[in-house]
Amino acid sequence: MRQARADEYAEFAAARAGHLYRSACLLTAGDTHLAEDLVQEALGRIYVRWSRISLVGNPAAYAQTVLVRVLLTHQRRRSSRERATDVLPEVAAAGVDTPLRLTLLDALARLPAKDRAVVVLRYWEDRSIEETAGVLNSSAAAVRTRCTRALKQLRGLLGEDIGAYARP
Repeated sequence: MRQARADEYAEFAAARAGHLYRSACLLTAGDTHLAEDLVQEALGRIYVRWSRISLVGNPAAYAQTVLVRVLLTHQRRRSSRERATDVLPEVAAAGVDTPLRLTLLDALARLPAKDRAVVVLRYWEDRSIEETAGVLNSSAAAVRTRCTRALKQLRGLLGEDIGAYARP
C-alpha cells in the first residue's frame, strides 16, 4: 500500500513539476533559483500529506495553492535574511531572453508579493476571481481590488503601448 502511494506521488510530482516551476518563475519575477526552492518546498509539503491529498478531486490545483502559500511565507520571512552588499553579482549574458520578457519580469518584480500572485493566478494560470481568492485565502473583493491595483501599477511601469518592448 505504501509503495503504491509513493509511486502515485512520484508520478504526480513528475507530471506537475514543470508547470509548478513555470508558475514559480513568474511568481518570483524570474528568480529561477528561488523558483526551484519553492517548487521543492511545495512538493515536499505535498508528499507529507499525499495520502489525504490524493483523495482530493484536483490535486494539481491543491499543489498550485501550496506553491503560492510557500511563496507568501517566504516573502514574509525574507526581510530578516536579506543583507546589503557592495559587491554586484555576475550578470548572465543577455540574448536568450527577449527584451519584452525581461521588461515584464522586472515590472512583476516591482509588485508586492500578493499583487504579483494575483496577476499570475488570474492572467497566467487563467483562474477565476473565486479560485484566486481560494488560493490566497482571501475574499473575492480583495482579489478584485488587488488585481485592479496591480494592473494599474503595471500600466504605470510599462506604459500603455507594451508592444514597443517587443522585438520587431
